Amino acid sequence: MSRRSGILEFAVLGLLRESPMHGYELRKRLNTSLGVFHAFSYGTLYPCLKTLVANGWLIEEPGHTSEDALAAPLAGRRAKIVYRLTAEGKEHFEELLSQTGPDAYEDEHFAARFAFFGQTSRDVRMRVLEGRRSRLEERLEKMSASLARTRDRLDDYTLELQRHGMESVEREVRWLNELIESERAGRDLKGPDHGEPARDTTEGAPGVLPRTGDTPGPDTPGDTTT
Repeated sequence: MSRRSGILEFAVLGLLRESPMHGYELRKRLNTSLGVFHAFSYGTLYPCLKTLVANGWLIEEPGHTSEDALAAPLAGRRAKIVYRLTAEGKEHFEELLSQTGPDAYEDEHFAARFAFFGQTSRDVRMRVLEGRRSRLEERLEKMSASLARTRDRLDDYTLELQRHGMESVEREVRWLNELIESERAGRDLKGPDHGEPARDTTEGAPGVLPRTGDTPGPDTPGDTTT
């Protein structure tokens, strides 16, 4: 499994833990709530869904809305298939949530993990945040050393681009420091009971994803059949 497909499976399981959805709803949520997936297609999503069904982590059910009931006789189309998380799928997702290995600190995977911090225990959140901060501090050190070596050979615009990249990483480190401080103080973004997931809509909260080079902050109609 590629790293990107693994991130997609993780995100799909997390969204379906909230509620069952059909493919178009899933794609919309992935595009709008998890900005890391803003450019992926149905051709990527549906093989992922089929794999999760084959693994026993999802089941397919016929749609039951009035729109679905009229779709076939009026338009000659099949009703939308709804995907529901199984007990095994929930258990697998919770296992993925508990993992804090190096992949959790990488750019795309961290964004997806952060989106589901509301369903993650505080100790795991701390390890992921601290790991991400360490990874960015290492990156910043390498960028600074590279800039020092090549400064005299760069034109003004390339030099400005290098500085902009460093400032972006510095901003994310500062943001991570604030989050880590809040976690250590017993504060979080999802409400007073840290055992119950909830949605926070403030900037920097789960669903408003940071990307490398950005401060925390990311629909096209699709086919309605599976």
